[in-house]
Amino acid sequence: MDLPTLYQRTLDWWVTRVDTVGEGQWSDPTPCTKWSVRDLVNHVVAEDRWTAPLLEGATIAEAGHRFDGDPLGDDPVASAHEAAEEAGSSAAALLPTGGRVHLSYGEEDMEEYARQLCADHLIHGWDLAAAVGADRRMDPELVDEVAAWFADREEMYRAGGAVAVRPDDAGDPQTDLLAAFGRSAAWTTPGGGTGSGRHRTREGGRAGRALEGEGAG
Repeated sequence: MDLPTLYQRTLDWWVTRVDTVGEGQWSDPTPCTKWSVRDLVNHVVAEDRWTAPLLEGATIAEAGHRFDGDPLGDDPVASAHEAAEEAGSSAAALLPTGGRVHLSYGEEDMEEYARQLCADHLIHGWDLAAAVGADRRMDPELVDEVAAWFADREEMYRAGGAVAVRPDDAGDPQTDLLAAFGRSAAWTTPGGGTGSGRHRTREGGRAGRALEGEGAG
């Protein structure tokens, strides 16, 4: 699968998961133990806001404080779609050109940055679905693409504290990928359920860096 297609498909998966969040679920817990549903969506929307300027060659310093504060506002779902549409348009135009981007840890290949974002959208989309009781099933093609990229990076991410300890889960490719990112496919809410059950059923919608918040963070 070419990179622009992979990026857009993981972005589409993410925003369709955002569409399932019910009005009373924004403070619910997620598999990212320090984050509520709103915190999780806030994280990914902030990443999407940064995508266009970074792909266009801006440095962190040049971007300044334009993305400080709460990017979700009074309508988190609309904000998520707006950020995704902006990021998707930029990625479609610029990923085929290749090049370098300026990240918080230094320069990086544009392809590597984009693949980090693909993983962010896919895994955090699962986190969100698990938190709100929506469909957790990921597209097998996306699972395979992200798993192949992450195989040589898993231990580096874990050593740096970006992902939690790998659970004992094993079996199908989705379960294995979640385990690589420090997640159990059988995650339930602290009360023992699989989500509060108040999620919205709208599955369509206005869809089109390194992962944080995993496990204990």
